[in-house]
Amino acid sequence: MDENHLKLLVKLTQDGQLSSLEKQITSGGSAALQTVSSKHFGRSGDTLLHYAARHGHLDIVEYLIKCAGMDVEVYNNDYKRPLHEAASMGHQTCVSYLLREGAKVDSLKKADWTPLMMACTRRNPDVIQELLCHGADPALRNKDGWNSFHIACREGDPLVVQHLLLVAPDVWRTESKTRRTPLHTAAMHGCEEVVRILLERCGYTPDSKDSCGVTPLMDAVRNGHISVARLLLEEHQASLTAADKLGAQPVHQVAVTGQDEALRFLVQDLNVDVNQRATDIQLTALHYAAKEGHMSTVKTLLDLGAHLHVQDKKGRTALHMACIGQHAGVARMLLQLGLKDSEDASGTTAQQFAKKPDVMGHSI
Repeated sequence: MDENHLKLLVKLTQDGQLSSLEKQITSGGSAALQTVSSKHFGRSGDTLLHYAARHGHLDIVEYLIKCAGMDVEVYNNDYKRPLHEAASMGHQTCVSYLLREGAKVDSLKKADWTPLMMACTRRNPDVIQELLCHGADPALRNKDGWNSFHIACREGDPLVVQHLLLVAPDVWRTESKTRRTPLHTAAMHGCEEVVRILLERCGYTPDSKDSCGVTPLMDAVRNGHISVARLLLEEHQASLTAADKLGAQPVHQVAVTGQDEALRFLVQDLNVDVNQRATDIQLTALHYAAKEGHMSTVKTLLDLGAHLHVQDKKGRTALHMACIGQHAGVARMLLQLGLKDSEDASGTTAQQFAKKPDVMGHSI
């Protein structure tokens, strides 16, 4: 078969045109049939069976296995099997058929992802149920230490999360290689209903920390998920003063990501001190926001009572931090507000940190 003929077979498979595909293959005789059964296409190394499973064409999947003799466990360059493809795209009928034909339910693709993990990236309880009924293990972990429950909590489907807990009640007792729990994951992605389920049914301790010292509350507020943060505070007694490994507390985390509404929530609703310092080198939220170049957040902090002239442990002001981050707009705004350039404890001025000529402009 020439290249154009092979491309046509791929297109017919993707489009679900079984009769045309069968006609093209049988017209080539036994040689064509042998080519089809072993041919891997493109950089991915997909076979026609991969394409058929990915697009949910059960009749073509069945034809390729029964008539073309394709191996149900054939894998591409990422070690993906057809079952991975069908599970990841939510094609239940293809998943069921592949399993009946002997597909291994917990086969591993690149990075140690199972078909169940792939299925949990979508909100499709039926596919997940099918895999579990065939013995899929939700506790298996991929190379990053995530199991299927982590992934389901990221996607945020309460029905899937509840079903996994029903099938495997201890599946929540897991941490990734960076010590992140499913509660971290759900809070980070703003999955409020999942967070509620985890707090009600799982035994997470308040303020569990990942390898960087980040808590679920920090994950929630620094991503702007105020309702999730409120839930963690009210139902889980999360701490507003817990600090990560660099000493940054929630108010500092929010300044780093520029979440202005979350800042107002912390300072105005919860009375968090806007000028509290991170314990490492005494940085304030204003320092963090200036270094990241969040102009609106700098304004919000000043409106909330942040001290303009405050210095960190090294004698650096927000102007120093803006220049370190090469943020001309923030630097000019701070100068216009009356913050003067000065030397830090090492004798370095803010202007000396400004590598780009326009960072400090002509204001000094």
